[in-house]
Amino acid sequence: MIARRYYITGIVQGVGFRYFVKRKADLYGIAGWVRNLPDGRVEVFAQGDPEVLNEFEKELWKGPSLARVDNIESHEESPSLNTHTFEIRFW
Repeated sequence: MIARRYYITGIVQGVGFRYFVKRKADLYGIAGWVRNLPDGRVEVFAQGDPEVLNEFEKELWKGPSLARVDNIESHEESPSLNTHTFEIRFW
């Protein structure tokens, strides 16, 4: 199991991006969270199997229909969650 933190840039707020990410994370069985950042980006912390996170990242590049993803910055991290759920954070 690995963890990655993603910073997604583009038209990613106000277009249902967090809900899209949660649906995809639930589909792939990924634990973690997603939240909007004050600078207009979306931050995602995800942990799971490396192959699954690679597929998940492909979905992040697609986003929901109203979004436009310009860039995804990805950082490897140590798994730190003791849960198997994925949540939308509002702070």
